[in-house]
Amino acid sequence: MGIAQGRLHIRTSGECLTDVSGDVQRWLDQTGIATGTLSLFCRHTSAGLLISENADPSVQRDLLRWLDRSAPQSDRYEHDCEGPDDMPAHIKSVVTGGVLTVPFAAGRLLLGTWQAIYLAEYRARSHQREVVLTAIGE
Repeated sequence: MGIAQGRLHIRTSGECLTDVSGDVQRWLDQTGIATGTLSLFCRHTSAGLLISENADPSVQRDLLRWLDRSAPQSDRYEHDCEGPDDMPAHIKSVVTGGVLTVPFAAGRLLLGTWQAIYLAEYRARSHQREVVLTAIGE
């Protein structure tokens, strides 16, 4: 049984979904662990992680629009010290979550044909985000 831990640093360009599947797979390739479970943890409260369709970009646009309607920018929030997108970003992060678990075998992530791992940036401006990766297996 082996354990490997590392970090991904992702530069975002404002509110968007960034496909990090390739970065995650490249990191996993370097661990030498062939079969097991990978945990991804986003170290931020205004960004999140999710698995979604990777074939049609309209899926990502529709998801972001739905989240914007569900947690719109507004002056109704008490917490707004970093701007009008501050509290909506926290709400979106809570809704999508910040932790994923993905199985892998033969050194490959066991994502479905149309699945990708996304870092979801919920703030209006760009940020440097960090995701902690922990692989456990053999």
